Amino acid sequence: MSQSPVLRMLGRVDYAPTVEAMRAFTDTRTADTPDEIWVCEHPPVYTQGIAGKADHVLDPHGIPVVATNRGGQVTHHGPGQVVAYPLIDLRRLDIYVKEYVYRLEHAVLKTLESFDITGHRVAGAPGIYVNLADPGGHAALTGPRPDPFAGLGKVAALGIKVSRHCTYHGVALNVDMDLKPFEWINPCGYAGLQTVDLATLGVRTDWATVARRLGDRLVSHLS
Repeated sequence: MSQSPVLRMLGRVDYAPTVEAMRAFTDTRTADTPDEIWVCEHPPVYTQGIAGKADHVLDPHGIPVVATNRGGQVTHHGPGQVVAYPLIDLRRLDIYVKEYVYRLEHAVLKTLESFDITGHRVAGAPGIYVNLADPGGHAALTGPRPDPFAGLGKVAALGIKVSRHCTYHGVALNVDMDLKPFEWINPCGYAGLQTVDLATLGVRTDWATVARRLGDRLVSHLS
């Protein structure tokens, strides 16, 4: 069994230097470098993935827009959101990217479950979604669904980068944050997609609790 990743709780850190640190870690790591998982939150920032289209940023209202090298479109980071950056050697786990993404999403699903919230996957749209009419209900999303996002709110976004079989960037789970900036973009490229957080869903908790639970789940799922 591979060694468990080192969990590092970074607190609130600026986005750009954190990405640069992840890139440097990944570029200089060797086959013997222990995996790490960084958990943090960022001051308000929009981040644009490599496939991102500028017109998905409707009006940034003065929030910085930072181009980055992860997959996906534009998303928002801000205080009250848990951001987890797994720095994982996929060869060590003997898994491919599809399985890695599945494990990231499953860690979020299990974290939500610990707060009695049921998360859902939507085919072709990475991230985790919640049935707004019944956030704790266990019924599966059933088709056909002409609008795959009808009745759903997005509670977690995912965007990764893999370099030489090693991952960085990661997943963001909304806990209790200012959701207004999500209205000023097309979140993850989808116009009108509603974004929610745990507070919206009636969960009373704090950032540190969710950060620790998600971090521990990721360590478990990526060991």
